[in-house]
Amino acid sequence: MPRLAIGPEFPRELSALAQPVRRDAVVALRRFMLNVAGAPHPERVRGGRDPRVATLRLAEGHRGVVVRQREVYWLRTVLPDPDAWSYARRHRYGVNPVIGVVEEWDAEALERVEPALRRSAGPSGLFDPICDGDLMGLGLDVHALPLFRLITTEADVAALEPLLPPTQHAPLAVLARGGSLSDAWRELQAWRATDEETGHIDPEDLHAALRRSPDRAVFVADKVELDRVLDAPDWCMFLQPPQHRLATAGRYDRPMLVVGGAGTGKTVVALHRAAHLAAHGSGPVLLVTFSQGLADDLSAKLDRLIADEVIRKRIEVDNAERLALRIVADAEGRRPALVGPEARTLAQLTDEALRLLSLATGDLLDDVDPGRKPYRHIVVDEAQDVSPAQWRLLRAAVPRAPDDLFVVGDPHQRITDTRVTLGAVGIPAVQYTLRISYRLPQELLSFAVRMRGAPASGLVKGMTDMYGLRATRNGDRPIIRAYDTPEAELAGLRATIESWLADGVPADEIAVGARNPRLAREARRALSGLDVQTSTFQHLKGLEFERVALIGVAEGVVPEPPPEEPDARARALQRERSILFVACTRARAMLYISHSGRGSPFLSA
Repeated sequence: MPRLAIGPEFPRELSALAQPVRRDAVVALRRFMLNVAGAPHPERVRGGRDPRVATLRLAEGHRGVVVRQREVYWLRTVLPDPDAWSYARRHRYGVNPVIGVVEEWDAEALERVEPALRRSAGPSGLFDPICDGDLMGLGLDVHALPLFRLITTEADVAALEPLLPPTQHAPLAVLARGGSLSDAWRELQAWRATDEETGHIDPEDLHAALRRSPDRAVFVADKVELDRVLDAPDWCMFLQPPQHRLATAGRYDRPMLVVGGAGTGKTVVALHRAAHLAAHGSGPVLLVTFSQGLADDLSAKLDRLIADEVIRKRIEVDNAERLALRIVADAEGRRPALVGPEARTLAQLTDEALRLLSLATGDLLDDVDPGRKPYRHIVVDEAQDVSPAQWRLLRAAVPRAPDDLFVVGDPHQRITDTRVTLGAVGIPAVQYTLRISYRLPQELLSFAVRMRGAPASGLVKGMTDMYGLRATRNGDRPIIRAYDTPEAELAGLRATIESWLADGVPADEIAVGARNPRLAREARRALSGLDVQTSTFQHLKGLEFERVALIGVAEGVVPEPPPEEPDARARALQRERSILFVACTRARAMLYISHSGRGSPFLSA
């Protein structure tokens, strides 16, 4: 029986096919897995760069491209017949000799590039001071060393990036910009999906390499698993190596803090860590986020991520305010009032919940009797907006034991005035930083980073900057439109949204944001009959869309007039930048910003 692994491109390309073609392709794959009569069979590729590459006829006029080794088949893509044959001839595959992950090379393009590099080569190459042994020690392919020796500038390395596996380009880029062998080694190690030692690496063992590459392949054993992989979003199935390593680590002896910029996958890591703890941990899991709306969204995502109902029920999803309310309500036998003469504020209820929790469980029994705590594991998303009192409550709700607290956040995306370091509330966390944005194109990311400006405080001691934050792809620059009047701006908004819908963008992949509720209501009226989400900037927090339009980004609105007192003014302006930064970084592909009159000073950053 064939052992089938699905690559991340295949489900996306399959979903873009016409329904009859998609149906036939899925049926053909099911037959292939069962090895029954009528199943597609591998067809050799004439003139291919890799003899292991073959095609499978999956539907009329469409073929899948597979890399095969004995009974293992890695399904890379599905394309119309001519494109499939071209793709199959173009690429070759290998195994990184140091970290053992699978690599894909655009061999045809590299063959065309080599003469140009040779013509431009100077008397000395960029990597001449480094011997072959040291380069190979960084996992660089021995067959590609002659090509790398032709490189004379850092620009050459940048030009080769689309043609090379990232595990080949990453260490080369470090060396090209003057980094040491140790720096390049650390960059390569970041592409490991686990912290486990790989031991001896067999470059011919495709199955083992695919197992080490969760971002490149998911194995399916039956129809149920196949259908789940084909129907699930990417984030459910294909984790980038740093994300996979953080989410599936066997054990953390201390609280863990993951800091990352917009689009780096912090929430995905939190979801997968919660799922991992539910499956392999030793008690109930609480996933905490900023608001009830985000809690509902995360709960729905967990329903998609976790197929096993028993494991799913081990995870509760809530926000810190509702956790405090539940603890007080359970102790008093009724829901506490938040309005009226006997009302308590949420801050008071949080303090009362902490007092009740400390009375019920204490702190000295954590190691010997962790079951006294309401939760065994707590995962915190959007950590930058958790208050000190809420942190103390969360600390008290889980024992001080391995895998107690797993925290993700970004100080640059804070929308409250909370500024607290975890160490100050009794959580001595180990920090890891994610620096690759998978959601945003580089043009949008660069715009947002410039607009956000200065480093931010909170979560960690000192300041957090966005140095080294980069995207994996290019895209459209943000569109900024100035209008003479608010009426003209709203008319321009409607025209823009109508054009996006006409482009085929689904309505639920479009969001419109405004700084305050009044502007959001005006936008909603202007878009009457167009079923797109419209809300304030703050309510876009934690969400993502294909295209986002932000209106009213004008002087006096963004930022809102700050207080006069210098410290309060500085804090308010930073908060306003964060709020706009959050709204801008919700877009995966296109960002439209408009204003009437003079634009926000933040736009000229």
